[in-house]
Formats: sequence, C-alpha cells, structure tokens
Amino acid sequence: MSKRDYYEVLGVAKNVSDADLKKSFKRMAMKHHPDRNQDNKAQSEEKFKEAKEAYDVLSDAQKRAAYDQFGHAGVDPSMGGGGGGAQGAGNFSDIFGDVFSDIFGGGGGGRGGNRAYRGADLRYKLDLDLEEAVAGTTVKIRVPVMSACETCGGSGAKKGTTPKTCTTCGGQGQVRMQQGFFSVQQTCPRCHGNGKMISDPCAKCKGAGRVQETKTLSVKVPPGVDTGNRIRLSGEGEAGEFGGPPGDLYVETHVREHAIFHREDSNLYCEMPISFITATLGGELEVPTLDGKVKLKVPAETQSGKMFRLRGKGVKSVQGGPRGDLLCRVEVETPVNLTSAQKDLLREFEKTLIENQDKHNPRSESWLGGVKKFFDGVKF
Repeated sequence: MSKRDYYEVLGVAKNVSDADLKKSFKRMAMKHHPDRNQDNKAQSEEKFKEAKEAYDVLSDAQKRAAYDQFGHAGVDPSMGGGGGGAQGAGNFSDIFGDVFSDIFGGGGGGRGGNRAYRGADLRYKLDLDLEEAVAGTTVKIRVPVMSACETCGGSGAKKGTTPKTCTTCGGQGQVRMQQGFFSVQQTCPRCHGNGKMISDPCAKCKGAGRVQETKTLSVKVPPGVDTGNRIRLSGEGEAGEFGGPPGDLYVETHVREHAIFHREDSNLYCEMPISFITATLGGELEVPTLDGKVKLKVPAETQSGKMFRLRGKGVKSVQGGPRGDLLCRVEVETPVNLTSAQKDLLREFEKTLIENQDKHNPRSESWLGGVKKFFDGVKF
C-alpha cells in the first residue's frame, strides 16, 4: 500500500514553517486522541501513527530535504533510500506519551534528573521623602529571605555526605504512569522531581538546602524616582533549590506625601496664601523650593487662583529629560479675628467701592448681570 504524501497527511504546504508544522501536528495529535475516538480506536491509532511518522521526517531539516528531493525513497531504508528512516511506529502508548511530553510539555525536564530551580523573586516597598526621591540617596534595608544553607552548601545533605540517586525514578525526576490506552509522565512522588534522595539530612536546614534569614542590603536610589518605580537587585532574592540560581529583589519606591509640594511627573505644585493687601497692591514673596527660597513678584490686582510658574524648580525625572517647573497657585486669604476698629475701616472702604462697583469689581458686576438676566427670563 502506497504511503500518502507527508505534507498532505499533516495538511500543510511544502513551504510551511517549523512553528506552523508543530501546530498542525499538535492539532492532529489532539484529533486522534484515543479518548476522543472511543468508537473507532483502531483507525484513530493508525492515523496518529501516520501523522507521527510524517512529523518525525518533516521536523528534521536533513530528513525533510531528502524527502523533498526523493520522496519516501529518500527517508525509508526499505525503499532503498539512504537518508535515514523515519521513526518506526513502535508501541502506540509509548509514542503517544512521548508526543505529549515533547509537544505539550508533559515531560518537563525530567530526563536530566537532579533539576535545579531558580529562587523566587522578592519585592520590597521602600518609603522615601520627596527630598530623598528627587536628590537620590543610599539606604539600608533588611529583607527576610530563604538563603542557601552554609552548613551543607545548599545540598541538603549532612556535611561529608552527598545525595543519592532516587531509586524510584532512577535519577530522572519523572516516572511513567500507564493510564488506559496511553502513558504519561509525572513528577516522581518520592524525590519530587529532583532525581536525588537525602538519606542523612543536614541538621541546620533539615534537608531543605535553604534556611530563613534576614539580609541587610544597601540600596542606591537614583535621583528623580517616583512612586511605582522599581530598582532591581540582581541575585538578592531567594536562593534557588537544589543548587539553582537565586532570584532577584525588586525594590519598589513609594514617595510620602509632602507638607508643601505635590508632584506630577517632573513638575511640582504648591498652594501659597497671600494677604488681601498683597493681592490688591502687589508685592514680593519668599517662595520655598527644593533648592532653597526664591523671590516671587506678585503683581497688583492678583486674583485668587492665579498660577505662577518658576521654571527649572521642579524635578529631573529618573528617565531623563529637562528638569520640570514649580507651579505656585495663590490663594487670597480672608482676614479673621478682626477688631472693631478694623471692621469699621473695612466698612468705610467698602462704601468707596460701591460708588464705582463695575470699575473696582468687574467679575462681581458681570456675575450679578448674568443672574439678573437669568431671573428675568424665568417664569415663576
């Protein structure tokens, strides 16, 4: 019986990429899964073997080239080809288990045995004052971590002894379990995938290879960091298991609220109260900045809410770019706790304003005019 074209078997074109070839075979493997074809297992098994044979050839660059040039004769020794035959059908259960191990990730890294696991990454929240965040600083932090046991060097075995090969999995870290028609690989329940067993554990770490401790680290905070920025300390996370590399420590910065300034990106904002007299007549004020005090000239007739910009008095972002600005919003403060004499003076002053209301209080006059028009147009 003549064999079908391998590309036809997998339903792909001759110029198919390796990634698409693998995807197509994955679909075929799922389609012909025994549990999905209870009514016709024999035919399903044959189709799976056919797809597996096609994939074995086309996924190998050398075999694929021979097949493209000579057809089945280029890869099947029984037909006189010299390019190396495709893998035989063998036992269907073994083939199916291998496929799900290689294609679907079921086998993991068990073949190597004695698997090492990278340590977990850690996160630390670092609270900073605004001044520290803007200028940069160096701080000491204490972090609880799982570190490699110094007594046993991280092996988990008592000093002078070494872990032994697991007798259940033979050091593979995986065991093959037969489940009905097919077999699957699972993590060894005895050594938990490590491939090694510890008969005489270390007294300090109880065979874990790691111990809990608190490390003191120095963290260099670059100028311009803001809330949510992260500083990565490579290798300062938890120690890896079974000799694996350590994880990293991510220091996440959080800038505390400031009594005067509010930060938005590279700019700083502040609210500045000024007296009624200064707002009316104008004057000069001392404004605080992160670099010290500066003079701000307030023009006469300044209204509450007026925003003044002090260029270059903000923050230089950690991402780079020019330094931001300081924006000061003035708030005219109403005087309180006045004496009777002061109140009388204000009443006399108010009388002088009423005579030319539209000239001295243009916003009030405009607003009152709008209110009058509103009520004239409303029918009660």
